[in-house]
Amino acid sequence: MAEQTIALVTGANKGIGYEIAAGLGALGMTVGVGARDPRRGEEAVEKLRADGADAFFVPLDVSDDESVAAAAALVEERFGRLDVLVNNAGIAGSWPTAPSAVTPEAMREVLETNVIGVVRVTNAMLPLLGRSARPRIVNQSSHLSSLTLQSSPDSHFGDVDGIYTPSKTFLNAVTVQYAKELTGIKVNGSCPGYVATEFNDFQGRETPADGAKIAVELATLPDDGPTGGLFDSNGTVPW
Repeated sequence: MAEQTIALVTGANKGIGYEIAAGLGALGMTVGVGARDPRRGEEAVEKLRADGADAFFVPLDVSDDESVAAAAALVEERFGRLDVLVNNAGIAGSWPTAPSAVTPEAMREVLETNVIGVVRVTNAMLPLLGRSARPRIVNQSSHLSSLTLQSSPDSHFGDVDGIYTPSKTFLNAVTVQYAKELTGIKVNGSCPGYVATEFNDFQGRETPADGAKIAVELATLPDDGPTGGLFDSNGTVPW
């Protein structure tokens, strides 16, 4: 009998994160729903279970050391390992903010979640991922993060922004370095597309379920799949 696959998705109580959890659950994985708000987290778990997923709530604030350590301890106690980590939690801050209007405080707030939070969670979960036969890490990025697309005169990806957009470019750089170090783990970045969520006041063209597909795909890569890349539903996205 095949061993159960254990996954953890941060920021999974709503939007794309919820749909990633649902997608992994539909594949038969046991899915940890990471969320700061206990009520919303438990409600998401109940909904996932009603749809047939094997889900459990993980209290998790990616910006808090103690919360992340407690989440790792919970997964350790229940399962002893982790097979899939999807770092989905993120904040937009005051998007868009012109670079000339950025304050250090506003920049720090977004980086604390979008970059440092990913490092904090990943490093806490690495001992558990190290016990997996096929560990996968997916970092939720954005097309906005691509310096190639941003600097191309033929591409138009969002307004000029000095906080959220650079935070995702920073995350890309972190993703590449993890992939170079962690040769036994596939580490990739995911671009969900222009999805209708609270981030953009639900103005996106695609549904959260659409946006979740690439993260689910990267979380279930075969052994000969890529690592250290940035991808969307159409394939590779330039850095």
